[in-house]
Amino acid sequence: MAGSDPTMEAITAAVVRGRGGDVDGARSDLEALWSEIGVGGDPFHRCTLAHYLADLYDDAAVALVWDVRALDAADALGDERAQQHHASLQVAAFYPSLHLNLADNFRRLGSFDAAADHLARAEDRCTALPDDAYGEMIRSAVADVRRAVVARSTERRGSAPGP
Repeated sequence: MAGSDPTMEAITAAVVRGRGGDVDGARSDLEALWSEIGVGGDPFHRCTLAHYLADLYDDAAVALVWDVRALDAADALGDERAQQHHASLQVAAFYPSLHLNLADNFRRLGSFDAAADHLARAEDRCTALPDDAYGEMIRSAVADVRRAVVARSTERRGSAPGP
C-alpha cells in the first residue's frame, strides 16, 4: 500500500465486521461512510464500498442499487488512483466481478435478458482477470450464473457472497 488511507481502513474494518457475522453493523458502518464520501467522492472509495455493501443485502433489488453505484464509480476510476492503494490493481480486472454481480441481481429479479447482457460483458472482460484463485472464482461464478439464467432460476446461488 502506498500510504495510509483512513477511508479504505474503515471500509476494510466494516467488511471484516460483516464477514464476522455482524451484517447489520457492517451495513450501518458502510452506509455512514457512503454519506461521508458522497456520490461525487473518490471513485476508488465509492467503487470499493458499494461493491462490498451490495454483498451485505439479501434483497436483490437493494443489492442491484449498490452494484450499479460500484459500476458507475469504476467507470470514473483510473489505474493510477487504484494503484495508489495497491500497485497490482488494474481497473479492467474489476469489471468481470462488477458485471457478474449485476447479472446475478437481474437474474434473481427475473430480468433474464438484462442478466444475459451483463453476463456477456463479464465474459468479455474475463481476460483481464489474473490466472489465480480469484480469477478462477470469478470465472466459475460467471458459469454458475450463466447456467442459472439458462434455467430461468431466480434462486439465490449457494456460492453467492452475502449475509
